[in-house]
Amino acid sequence: MAYLVLAYPELDETSFDLIQTYRKNNDELYYSVVQPHFTIVFPVFNKTEAAFKAEIDRIVQSSSGFGFSLRCAVISKDAFSDYYHAFLVPDEGHSQFVKLHDKLYSGNLKDNLRLDVDFIPHLGIGNSKDKFTCKRMVDEWNEKDFDIKGTISELTIVNYENDIVEIIEKIELI
Repeated sequence: MAYLVLAYPELDETSFDLIQTYRKNNDELYYSVVQPHFTIVFPVFNKTEAAFKAEIDRIVQSSSGFGFSLRCAVISKDAFSDYYHAFLVPDEGHSQFVKLHDKLYSGNLKDNLRLDVDFIPHLGIGNSKDKFTCKRMVDEWNEKDFDIKGTISELTIVNYENDIVEIIEKIELI
């Protein structure tokens, strides 16, 4: 059992449908598991649900919502598996994602922060064990002049186990 903090973006219907249609065809790992999201706190295994929830609640009290804009896709090699991933990454809002991520790892979760893996705020759109397949995905997006705008107005604490994401709590950002 792992606990995570996800930020489900608020997107217009056209952008949401564009992302989901692409994920349906290219995201073999997560499309059927979870809606489009940004992971803010990655899997934590060594905390109880109550302790994890209390820590996130405590730290998030002073956090504000923010807007973002996605205009670029990048490829990333998964540090823990044979997969490559295609990500949409924020131009605008990038620093807010990073600062929120760092803030949530500043207290009782600091020992869970993976400093051996770069934090890239991202919305996953595809994956493959073949790096050239992922490169093709990234190129398909970057050949277009796209600008997907959205907002993050809440964080969602989830339990992830056996490819099932269970919502524990939603926390509105001020």
